[in-house]
Amino acid sequence: MKKLLKWLIYLLGGFVLLVLGFVSFLEIRGIPKYDTPKIPDFAVESTPERITQGAKIASVQCIVCHKKDNKLTGRFLSELPPNFGKIYSANITHSKDHGIGNWTNSEIAYFLRTGVRKNGQYAPFYMPKFAHLSDEDLRSVISWLRSDDPQLQASEEPTIKPEPSLFTKFLCLVAFKPIPYPKAPIPEPDTTNPVAYGKYLVTGRYDCYACHSADFAKLNMEEPEKSLGYCGGGNTMLTMNANVIYTPNITPDEKTGIGNWTEDDFRKVMHESKNKSGKALRYPMLPYTALTDQEVAAIWQYIRSVPKLCNDVDRQWDKDL
Repeated sequence: MKKLLKWLIYLLGGFVLLVLGFVSFLEIRGIPKYDTPKIPDFAVESTPERITQGAKIASVQCIVCHKKDNKLTGRFLSELPPNFGKIYSANITHSKDHGIGNWTNSEIAYFLRTGVRKNGQYAPFYMPKFAHLSDEDLRSVISWLRSDDPQLQASEEPTIKPEPSLFTKFLCLVAFKPIPYPKAPIPEPDTTNPVAYGKYLVTGRYDCYACHSADFAKLNMEEPEKSLGYCGGGNTMLTMNANVIYTPNITPDEKTGIGNWTEDDFRKVMHESKNKSGKALRYPMLPYTALTDQEVAAIWQYIRSVPKLCNDVDRQWDKDL
Protein backbone atom coordinates (compact mmCIF):
# COMPACT_ATOMS: atom_id res chain seq x y z
CA MET A 1 0.00 0.00 0.00
CA LYS A 2 2.81 2.37 0.89
CA LYS A 3 4.58 1.52 -2.35
CA LEU A 4 1.42 2.26 -4.34
CA LEU A 5 0.96 5.57 -2.54
CA LYS A 6 4.58 6.41 -3.23
CA TRP A 7 4.10 5.80 -6.96
CA LEU A 8 0.91 7.83 -6.99
CA ILE A 9 2.80 10.73 -5.42
CA TYR A 10 5.52 10.38 -8.05
CA LEU A 11 2.95 10.36 -10.84
CA LEU A 12 1.16 13.39 -9.41
CA GLY A 13 4.44 15.23 -8.99
CA GLY A 14 5.42 14.38 -12.57
CA PHE A 15 2.08 15.63 -13.85
CA VAL A 16 2.44 18.89 -11.93
CA LEU A 17 5.93 19.36 -13.33
CA LEU A 18 4.65 18.76 -16.86
CA VAL A 19 1.88 21.33 -16.41
CA LEU A 20 4.27 23.88 -14.94
CA GLY A 21 6.73 23.21 -17.75
CA PHE A 22 4.02 23.72 -20.38
CA VAL A 23 2.85 26.93 -18.75
CA SER A 24 6.42 28.19 -18.61
CA PHE A 25 6.87 27.27 -22.27
CA LEU A 26 3.77 29.29 -23.24
CA GLU A 27 4.86 32.28 -21.20
CA ILE A 28 8.36 32.31 -22.66
CA ARG A 29 7.30 31.52 -26.23
CA GLY A 30 4.52 34.10 -26.27
CA ILE A 31 2.70 34.82 -29.52
CA PRO A 32 4.38 32.81 -32.30
CA LYS A 33 6.90 34.35 -34.64
CA TYR A 34 7.46 32.58 -37.94
CA ASP A 35 10.22 32.73 -40.52
CA THR A 36 10.42 36.00 -42.42
CA PRO A 37 7.85 35.49 -45.19
CA LYS A 38 8.48 35.66 -48.90
CA ILE A 39 5.98 38.32 -49.84
CA PRO A 40 4.37 38.23 -53.30
CA ASP A 41 4.04 41.46 -55.21
CA PHE A 42 0.67 43.15 -54.84
CA ALA A 43 0.42 46.18 -57.09
CA VAL A 44 -1.81 49.03 -55.99
CA GLU A 45 -2.69 52.09 -58.02
CA SER A 46 -4.57 54.59 -55.89
CA THR A 47 -7.57 56.31 -57.41
CA PRO A 48 -10.20 58.57 -55.84
CA GLU A 49 -12.76 55.78 -56.25
CA ARG A 50 -10.55 53.28 -54.44
CA ILE A 51 -9.80 55.69 -51.62
CA THR A 52 -13.53 56.31 -51.15
CA GLN A 53 -14.30 52.59 -51.11
CA GLY A 54 -11.37 51.90 -48.79
CA ALA A 55 -12.57 54.57 -46.37
CA LYS A 56 -16.00 52.92 -46.26
CA ILE A 57 -14.55 49.50 -45.50
CA ALA A 58 -12.20 51.03 -42.96
CA SER A 59 -15.09 52.74 -41.16
CA VAL A 60 -16.30 49.27 -40.20
CA GLN A 61 -13.08 47.26 -40.04
CA CYS A 62 -10.18 49.57 -39.11
CA ILE A 63 -11.22 52.86 -37.58
CA VAL A 64 -13.42 51.40 -34.85
CA CYS A 65 -10.51 49.47 -33.34
CA HIS A 66 -7.52 51.71 -34.12
CA LYS A 67 -8.89 55.18 -33.42
CA LYS A 68 -7.91 57.07 -30.29
CA ASP A 69 -9.06 60.66 -30.14
CA ASN A 70 -8.71 61.82 -33.76
CA LYS A 71 -5.81 59.65 -34.92
CA LEU A 72 -5.41 55.96 -35.71
CA THR A 73 -2.67 55.47 -33.14
CA GLY A 74 -4.21 52.40 -31.54
CA ARG A 75 -6.09 52.01 -28.27
CA PHE A 76 -6.95 49.61 -25.48
CA LEU A 77 -9.59 47.23 -26.84
CA SER A 78 -11.86 47.38 -23.83
CA GLU A 79 -14.68 45.55 -25.58
CA LEU A 80 -12.78 42.26 -25.82
CA PRO A 81 -13.34 39.53 -23.20
CA PRO A 82 -10.88 39.94 -20.31
CA ASN A 83 -9.62 36.37 -20.65
CA PHE A 84 -7.77 37.48 -23.81
CA GLY A 85 -5.50 39.72 -21.69
CA LYS A 86 -4.82 43.45 -22.07
CA ILE A 87 -5.00 43.98 -25.81
CA TYR A 88 -4.03 47.16 -27.61
CA SER A 89 -4.43 47.90 -31.31
CA ALA A 90 -1.50 49.25 -33.29
CA ASN A 91 -0.56 52.65 -34.61
CA ILE A 92 -1.44 52.50 -38.34
CA THR A 93 -0.63 56.12 -39.21
CA HIS A 94 1.99 57.15 -41.77
CA SER A 95 4.71 57.28 -39.11
CA LYS A 96 7.80 55.40 -40.31
CA ASP A 97 8.96 54.68 -36.77
CA HIS A 98 5.71 53.84 -35.00
CA GLY A 99 3.13 53.28 -37.73
CA ILE A 100 3.13 51.64 -41.17
CA GLY A 101 4.88 54.41 -43.08
CA ASN A 102 7.79 52.16 -44.04
CA TRP A 103 5.64 49.18 -45.08
CA THR A 104 5.22 48.43 -48.77
CA ASN A 105 1.82 47.84 -50.30
CA SER A 106 2.70 44.16 -50.72
CA GLU A 107 3.69 43.85 -47.06
CA ILE A 108 0.39 45.37 -45.97
CA ALA A 109 -1.54 43.07 -48.30
CA TYR A 110 0.31 40.01 -47.01
CA PHE A 111 -0.35 40.95 -43.38
CA LEU A 112 -4.03 41.65 -43.93
CA ARG A 113 -4.46 38.34 -45.77
CA THR A 114 -2.42 36.05 -43.52
CA GLY A 115 -2.01 37.76 -40.15
CA VAL A 116 1.80 37.62 -40.43
CA ARG A 117 3.82 40.84 -40.29
CA LYS A 118 6.80 41.42 -42.56
CA ASN A 119 9.16 40.28 -39.77
CA GLY A 120 7.25 37.01 -39.29
CA GLN A 121 5.36 38.06 -36.14
CA TYR A 122 1.85 36.64 -36.01
CA ALA A 123 -1.13 38.80 -35.03
CA PRO A 124 -3.55 36.80 -32.83
CA PHE A 125 -7.15 36.01 -33.67
CA TYR A 126 -8.53 39.30 -32.37
CA MET A 127 -6.95 40.96 -35.42
CA PRO A 128 -9.26 40.20 -38.40
CA LYS A 129 -7.74 38.27 -41.29
CA PHE A 130 -9.04 39.31 -44.70
CA ALA A 131 -8.68 35.95 -46.40
CA HIS A 132 -11.85 36.40 -48.47
CA LEU A 133 -11.65 40.09 -49.30
CA SER A 134 -11.57 40.67 -53.05
CA ASP A 135 -8.33 41.96 -54.54
CA GLU A 136 -10.14 45.12 -55.61
CA ASP A 137 -11.41 45.79 -52.09
CA LEU A 138 -7.94 45.09 -50.69
CA ARG A 139 -6.45 47.59 -53.11
CA SER A 140 -9.08 50.07 -51.95
CA VAL A 141 -8.17 49.58 -48.28
CA ILE A 142 -4.47 50.03 -49.03
CA SER A 143 -5.21 53.11 -51.15
CA TRP A 144 -7.05 54.59 -48.19
CA LEU A 145 -4.19 53.71 -45.82
CA ARG A 146 -1.89 55.70 -48.14
CA SER A 147 -4.29 58.61 -48.42
CA ASP A 148 -4.16 62.07 -46.86
CA ASP A 149 -7.00 61.26 -44.45
CA PRO A 150 -6.19 63.38 -41.35
CA GLN A 151 -6.66 60.36 -39.10
CA LEU A 152 -3.74 58.66 -40.85
CA GLN A 153 -1.26 61.52 -40.74
CA ALA A 154 1.95 60.47 -39.02
CA SER A 155 1.79 60.28 -35.25
CA GLU A 156 4.85 59.39 -33.23
CA GLU A 157 2.79 57.88 -30.45
CA PRO A 158 4.17 54.37 -30.00
CA THR A 159 1.95 51.32 -30.02
CA ILE A 160 1.39 50.00 -26.51
CA LYS A 161 2.63 46.44 -26.31
CA PRO A 162 -0.27 44.03 -25.75
CA GLU A 163 -0.25 41.71 -22.76
CA PRO A 164 -1.92 38.56 -24.10
CA SER A 165 -3.15 36.07 -21.55
CA LEU A 166 -1.93 32.50 -21.20
CA PHE A 167 -5.23 31.49 -22.80
CA THR A 168 -4.51 33.62 -25.88
CA LYS A 169 -0.98 32.22 -26.16
CA PHE A 170 -2.35 28.70 -25.89
CA LEU A 171 -4.90 29.33 -28.65
CA CYS A 172 -2.20 30.72 -30.93
CA LEU A 173 -0.26 27.50 -30.36
CA VAL A 174 -3.01 24.95 -30.94
CA ALA A 175 -5.95 26.59 -32.73
CA PHE A 176 -4.97 29.64 -34.77
CA LYS A 177 -2.28 29.59 -37.42
CA PRO A 178 -1.41 31.98 -40.27
CA ILE A 179 -3.86 31.81 -43.15
CA PRO A 180 -2.23 30.81 -46.44
CA TYR A 181 -1.78 33.63 -48.93
CA PRO A 182 -4.15 33.16 -51.89
CA LYS A 183 -2.66 31.32 -54.86
CA ALA A 184 -5.03 33.02 -57.28
CA PRO A 185 -6.67 36.45 -57.49
CA ILE A 186 -9.86 36.88 -55.48
CA PRO A 187 -12.52 38.34 -57.79
CA GLU A 188 -15.18 40.89 -57.04
CA PRO A 189 -18.49 39.44 -55.76
CA ASP A 190 -21.53 39.06 -57.98
CA THR A 191 -23.61 42.02 -56.88
CA THR A 192 -26.57 40.85 -58.98
CA ASN A 193 -26.98 37.78 -56.74
CA PRO A 194 -28.15 39.15 -53.36
CA VAL A 195 -27.44 35.96 -51.38
CA ALA A 196 -23.95 35.50 -52.83
CA TYR A 197 -23.20 39.20 -52.39
CA GLY A 198 -24.50 39.11 -48.83
CA LYS A 199 -22.30 36.14 -48.01
CA TYR A 200 -19.29 38.07 -49.27
CA LEU A 201 -20.20 41.07 -47.12
CA VAL A 202 -20.75 38.94 -43.99
CA THR A 203 -17.65 36.76 -44.37
CA GLY A 204 -15.29 38.82 -46.50
CA ARG A 205 -15.73 42.57 -46.40
CA TYR A 206 -17.30 43.31 -43.00
CA ASP A 207 -16.83 40.09 -40.98
CA CYS A 208 -20.24 40.25 -39.29
CA TYR A 209 -20.00 36.55 -38.46
CA ALA A 210 -16.99 37.05 -36.18
CA CYS A 211 -18.90 38.88 -33.47
CA HIS A 212 -22.21 37.11 -34.03
CA SER A 213 -20.95 33.53 -33.77
CA ALA A 214 -20.51 31.67 -30.49
CA ASP A 215 -16.93 32.38 -29.50
CA PHE A 216 -14.00 34.40 -30.88
CA ALA A 217 -11.71 31.59 -29.77
CA LYS A 218 -13.54 29.13 -32.03
CA LEU A 219 -13.78 31.12 -35.25
CA ASN A 220 -12.78 29.47 -38.50
CA MET A 221 -11.29 32.32 -40.51
CA GLU A 222 -10.47 30.16 -43.52
CA GLU A 223 -13.99 28.69 -43.67
CA PRO A 224 -16.19 31.14 -41.72
CA GLU A 225 -19.38 29.08 -42.03
CA LYS A 226 -17.68 26.31 -40.04
CA SER A 227 -17.25 28.63 -37.05
CA LEU A 228 -18.89 27.40 -33.86
CA GLY A 229 -22.46 28.70 -33.69
CA TYR A 230 -22.17 30.51 -37.00
CA CYS A 231 -24.29 33.69 -36.75
CA GLY A 232 -26.10 32.17 -33.76
CA GLY A 233 -24.77 34.74 -31.30
CA GLY A 234 -23.67 34.33 -27.71
CA ASN A 235 -20.17 35.72 -28.09
CA THR A 236 -18.99 37.62 -25.00
CA MET A 237 -18.12 41.30 -25.35
CA LEU A 238 -17.94 44.27 -23.04
CA THR A 239 -19.69 47.63 -23.02
CA MET A 240 -17.83 50.88 -22.42
CA ASN A 241 -18.69 50.47 -18.74
CA ALA A 242 -17.05 47.01 -18.68
CA ASN A 243 -20.38 45.24 -18.38
CA VAL A 244 -20.81 41.89 -20.08
CA ILE A 245 -22.96 41.83 -23.20
CA TYR A 246 -23.70 38.81 -25.41
CA THR A 247 -24.05 39.20 -29.14
CA PRO A 248 -27.50 38.36 -30.52
CA ASN A 249 -28.54 35.40 -32.60
CA ILE A 250 -29.00 36.68 -36.17
CA THR A 251 -30.01 33.40 -37.79
CA PRO A 252 -33.62 33.15 -39.09
CA ASP A 253 -34.77 31.14 -36.08
CA GLU A 254 -38.24 32.43 -35.17
CA LYS A 255 -37.92 31.88 -31.41
CA THR A 256 -34.38 32.96 -30.60
CA GLY A 257 -33.11 34.69 -33.75
CA ILE A 258 -34.52 37.27 -36.13
CA GLY A 259 -36.88 35.00 -38.05
CA ASN A 260 -39.81 37.27 -37.23
CA TRP A 261 -38.05 40.46 -38.30
CA THR A 262 -38.73 42.37 -41.50
CA GLU A 263 -36.09 43.78 -43.79
CA ASP A 264 -36.98 47.25 -42.49
CA ASP A 265 -36.37 46.05 -38.91
CA PHE A 266 -32.94 44.91 -40.02
CA ARG A 267 -32.21 48.14 -41.84
CA LYS A 268 -32.93 50.10 -38.64
CA VAL A 269 -30.38 47.97 -36.81
CA MET A 270 -27.71 48.59 -39.43
CA HIS A 271 -28.35 52.25 -40.19
CA GLU A 272 -29.85 53.54 -36.94
CA SER A 273 -28.55 51.06 -34.34
CA LYS A 274 -32.07 50.39 -33.07
CA ASN A 275 -33.64 46.99 -32.51
CA LYS A 276 -37.09 45.86 -33.64
CA SER A 277 -38.77 47.53 -30.68
CA GLY A 278 -36.96 50.80 -31.30
CA LYS A 279 -34.53 50.46 -28.40
CA ALA A 280 -31.07 51.82 -29.04
CA LEU A 281 -28.43 49.11 -29.23
CA ARG A 282 -25.40 49.30 -27.03
CA TYR A 283 -21.70 49.44 -27.72
CA PRO A 284 -19.87 47.70 -29.30
CA MET A 285 -22.68 47.53 -31.89
CA LEU A 286 -22.55 50.76 -33.87
CA PRO A 287 -24.71 52.25 -36.64
CA TYR A 288 -23.18 51.39 -40.00
CA THR A 289 -24.35 54.40 -41.95
CA ALA A 290 -21.68 53.95 -44.63
CA LEU A 291 -23.31 50.75 -45.88
CA THR A 292 -25.50 51.25 -48.92
CA ASP A 293 -29.11 50.11 -49.07
CA GLN A 294 -28.01 47.45 -51.56
CA GLU A 295 -25.44 46.10 -49.09
CA VAL A 296 -27.92 46.03 -46.21
CA ALA A 297 -30.50 44.26 -48.40
CA ALA A 298 -27.92 41.69 -49.53
CA ILE A 299 -26.79 40.98 -45.96
CA TRP A 300 -30.45 40.54 -45.02
CA GLN A 301 -31.05 38.09 -47.87
CA TYR A 302 -27.97 36.08 -46.96
CA ILE A 303 -28.62 35.73 -43.24
CA ARG A 304 -32.17 34.67 -44.09
CA SER A 305 -30.55 31.77 -45.94
CA VAL A 306 -28.17 30.51 -43.21
CA PRO A 307 -29.22 27.49 -41.12
CA LYS A 308 -31.43 28.32 -38.18
CA LEU A 309 -29.83 27.97 -34.77
CA CYS A 310 -31.98 27.80 -31.67
CA ASN A 311 -29.79 29.72 -29.25
CA ASP A 312 -31.63 31.79 -26.66
CA VAL A 313 -28.96 34.37 -25.89
CA ASP A 314 -29.17 36.12 -22.54
CA ARG A 315 -29.85 39.70 -23.56
CA GLN A 316 -30.19 41.26 -20.10
CA TRP A 317 -28.33 44.53 -19.91
CA ASP A 318 -25.79 45.71 -17.34
CA LYS A 319 -24.52 42.33 -16.29
CA ASP A 320 -21.48 43.11 -14.18
CA LEU A 321 -18.27 41.14 -14.51
